Amino acid sequence: MTALDLSSPVAVVGTGTMGQGIAQVALVAGHPVRLHDTVPGRAREAADAIGARLDRLVEKGRLTAAARDAARGRLEPAGSLSGLAGCALVVEAVVERLEVKQELFRALEDVVDDDCLLATNTSSLSVTAVGGALRVPGRFVGLHFFNPAPLLPLVEVVSGFATDVSSATRAYETARAWGKTPVACADTPGFLVNRIARPFYAEAFAVYEAQGADPATIDAVLRESGGFRMGAFELTDLIGQDVNESVTRSVWRSFFRDARFSPSLAQRRLVESGRLGRKSGQGWYDYRDGAERPAPHTAEPARPPAYVVAEGGLGPAGALLGMAREAGIEVREEDEDKGTRLVLPGGGQLALADGRTSVEFRDVVYFDLALDYREATRIALSASQDTSPRTLAEATGLFQALGKKVSVIGDVPGMIVARTVARIIDLAHEAVAKGVATEEDVDTAMRLGVNYPLGPFSWDRQLGRDWAYALLDDLHLRDPCGRYAPSLALYRHAHAADRREDSPS
Repeated sequence: MTALDLSSPVAVVGTGTMGQGIAQVALVAGHPVRLHDTVPGRAREAADAIGARLDRLVEKGRLTAAARDAARGRLEPAGSLSGLAGCALVVEAVVERLEVKQELFRALEDVVDDDCLLATNTSSLSVTAVGGALRVPGRFVGLHFFNPAPLLPLVEVVSGFATDVSSATRAYETARAWGKTPVACADTPGFLVNRIARPFYAEAFAVYEAQGADPATIDAVLRESGGFRMGAFELTDLIGQDVNESVTRSVWRSFFRDARFSPSLAQRRLVESGRLGRKSGQGWYDYRDGAERPAPHTAEPARPPAYVVAEGGLGPAGALLGMAREAGIEVREEDEDKGTRLVLPGGGQLALADGRTSVEFRDVVYFDLALDYREATRIALSASQDTSPRTLAEATGLFQALGKKVSVIGDVPGMIVARTVARIIDLAHEAVAKGVATEEDVDTAMRLGVNYPLGPFSWDRQLGRDWAYALLDDLHLRDPCGRYAPSLALYRHAHAADRREDSPS
């Protein structure tokens, strides 16, 4: 099954920001496009707005004047649904209410031919439910574009329970012909991006609620150590706290209130107070005139240790050993398998976050995961009230000698980046195990949909087969609410290469 022919008319119903964006994508690709909106005159206004954006593309040299004029000639407002007769594809981008979408598609079935592809751009509703009342449900599919549609490359092509393979394939190939990067996805709450991305927000909020660190510090660690483009607090302020929380609640309810998708009480209070982010002037941060952005916690300079003793290597943080030597710090390596840690001159230990807490041990400082320890500009450390000041100072001085800013947070198991990445990896494995998507499509979706520095499976391979499982298992023991319980899929993945007994005993 191939993409729609460029001569085939495409219709978009709903002319808000997303509807206009989808229409522009189809129009620039070469299709005749018809716009419809239930509000009189709105379709004409949308056509004019699209024309103005085409003018700007010409000014920027991204579109020729001839191509713009041809596109304008293919764009037609439709005053009623009957004007969409003969279209080969109709994409809906109306309000996110199930009954509204169902009524629209039932009406469309009376207008378009039976071979017309019908698509919803819903981000939170079940594709199966939206198309469930149709006379020909097999031609119904989800085409979830990301805002702004003309700029962002990802499109989630979602197959409902009744969607024909031929319909999903045609939608996929059409999106690709439009210059987009489509990923195939089964109809699951949140689809791919909104399902797997929940821990990025949830774990940042959980660390804040546990008084482990303030928003500015958590955001800085996610950016400067984790390699994420934005921190969770600044990103949700940009998205809108009400919008982000609504998606979280929708996914949580759709998964029958699964603890792994639980909303944040702190975010709920923010929404209730009307602090919705940039659009209201206040969110986690203050955006009003004259307001200053709070700085992340950064430790004062400390003297680096003269040497460290490496016991068993540092696993994913092994690059630190070479970096320490380059900084003039002696590294004494012991062959004995005593774990993966550094022993400092004062006798204290430094270990990579593993889901346990500092308070459990005599004198331990944990450090957080980094995407790339050489490139990271900030590292978080955690210590308990019982950790000796000397150990914390030596750990701080060590990372400062490596050129890093240091943020000391509370004794939070799994810290910030480590617990976030482990949970993202877990949800990704579960999605693939349940047939939602392929590993390749999951990685593509998370890189292009939310700009993650690595896809979950690429990150998993870099960290090691059992890293995420071991961290979450330890976290679950310390916080057995169900939020951190590793999935069966992750358990199988972590133990797949282990030596097994011949039979249970």
